[in-house]
Amino acid sequence: MLKVAIVGCGKIADAHAEMLTQVAGCEMVAVCDREPLMARQLYDRFPIKSWYSDLGKLLDKARPDVVHITTPPQTHYELGRLCLEHGCHVYLEKPFTIDAIEAEKIVRLATEKKLKVTVGNDAHFTHAARRFHEIVQAGYLGGAPVHMESYYCSELRGSYAKALLGDRHHWVRRLPGKLLHNIISHGVVRIAEFMPDNDPQVVAHGAISPLLQSFGETEIIDELRVIVAGRSGVSAYFTFSSQMRPSLHQFRVYGPTNGLVLDDDEQSVIKLRGARFKSYAGKFLPPVFYARQYWQNLTRNVNLFRRRDFHLKGGMKHLIEAFYRSITEDAPLPISHREIVLTCRIMDAIFAQIQTPAAVAARNAAAAAGAPVPAQS
Repeated sequence: MLKVAIVGCGKIADAHAEMLTQVAGCEMVAVCDREPLMARQLYDRFPIKSWYSDLGKLLDKARPDVVHITTPPQTHYELGRLCLEHGCHVYLEKPFTIDAIEAEKIVRLATEKKLKVTVGNDAHFTHAARRFHEIVQAGYLGGAPVHMESYYCSELRGSYAKALLGDRHHWVRRLPGKLLHNIISHGVVRIAEFMPDNDPQVVAHGAISPLLQSFGETEIIDELRVIVAGRSGVSAYFTFSSQMRPSLHQFRVYGPTNGLVLDDDEQSVIKLRGARFKSYAGKFLPPVFYARQYWQNLTRNVNLFRRRDFHLKGGMKHLIEAFYRSITEDAPLPISHREIVLTCRIMDAIFAQIQTPAAVAARNAAAAAGAPVPAQS
């Protein structure tokens, strides 16, 4: 029986606690938050044995085997390091760390101590995503991917958007990549999985949308276009947008023979036939070919819903189970160290290239005054 603790008792911690009640072979022994009321409310609502406002006390008294860290990313490195030094396996919510340097340190420490770490990119483990990987592994692409297109968009609405846009001291604004830093790893990790190069070239363009500009926003970049190109010849496009419609969560991969489309919103996987139909057949047969696949996706999703196995956070449950198997059975990690670090490297390269007008003005003013130049945002 794995003893599990959760550190950070905000909104995402609820999802972790809910999924852990459905995972066999584990028990929640403790939760922790520096705000005691937050720790207590999670403890009161779930089958958890104890609560703390100090992580050191939790590690000494509850002695968990695994710690889920669900705090803001700025704290991930120090909290993850402390847990590893206490002999705990660590599940870090996305983004894994602030940058690749911290990620490499965490991975190195875990390797030295023979402990396991993973990152909370749970969209990788939905029913559709797992089926997508099965098709790739079966060889449908006809070889290694040639090109990829990843879309991970977000509509800025609801309580999260209001808090972010209305609070100039919101923790997301203190991230190097601000809004993008907190979201895009879900889309970037898909590219990292299939990119054979460990240090690909990254070209990024970011902008503040006219809508946010009309609200007086000068810091939050909400439009991002990226090209990722490896020396091996494999390339990828990444798109983030708060304004384009439909707001896509989609991944396309093209091999030397065929292609595939994974749609996270529709929970569908569509095979793209590489060979062209001859003559006028190409005008009539493709719609039939794709209609049949969409019907199969519909049928599969309806059956999953009927079996009560179609949850919004179902991918998280499968990620947790795969991570725990890697611990108890010494099975492969659900997301490799290489993918984790490469995702951080690509994100670092993106954030190094995009700056808001306010950041540029601050840097120019500092340079003109002879003061230390602020870090890029």
